[in-house]
Amino acid sequence: MKIIVCKDYDAVSKKGASIVKDAISMYRKPKLGLATGSTPEGLYRELIAMNQSGELNFEHAETVNLDEYVGIDSSNEQSYHYYMYENLFNHINIRPEHIHIPLAEGDRLDKAVAHYNAELDYVGRRDIQILGMGHNGHIAFIEPSDKLSLRTCVVELTPETIAANSRFFASEDDVPRQAITMGIKDILNTDTLLIMATGEGKAPTVKRLIEGKRLNTHFPASMLHLHTNAILLVDEAAYSLVEDVHE
Repeated sequence: MKIIVCKDYDAVSKKGASIVKDAISMYRKPKLGLATGSTPEGLYRELIAMNQSGELNFEHAETVNLDEYVGIDSSNEQSYHYYMYENLFNHINIRPEHIHIPLAEGDRLDKAVAHYNAELDYVGRRDIQILGMGHNGHIAFIEPSDKLSLRTCVVELTPETIAANSRFFASEDDVPRQAITMGIKDILNTDTLLIMATGEGKAPTVKRLIEGKRLNTHFPASMLHLHTNAILLVDEAAYSLVEDVHE
């Protein structure tokens, strides 16, 4: 795993956008894996600026997203559909039919899982996948567990994840209790895996990822070591607890 330490969040965002640009600019039909949350927002602003200045063209790009809440309408301001359009898609020249985000609004969760697996198979291997990590080491919404799913699945969110995400909702009670998410196999199905973490709050997670010596299903982020081209992009605050030893 390659580790890049930047001074602060803005520097991480600029470096992340540069890595994405390098990964996709050579392709007429680039394939991107996208993430939500506060961490990639700065990166998306940089990509928007690149697109509007003519540095990047998303006209033929295909995108897939990691996850979405179960039972939340795509028009809801807290949905990841809404997030992606507000933070990226509404501001770049991407075709709506090239956007793929999982959705589980009804009772047939098995149908939603099968549908998204089919979409992922259609898009195929991505050129780059952007990824964050939860404080408990969850990636996408793959939570710590005795077993981790390879493909798309519906998961129960842990109390820690619910509490962490409650800052986006009116109260913790409003946070959905389930999510639909890519599995480990699909998260890793990318030429480049860009893992981003910023802020002191992520320092223990970054330390555990870098210094851990074993794969551990109760720390799903450990599975990222299986990828042959993984880049961990952090700011100084997130890196602050790491011993000065690189892989």
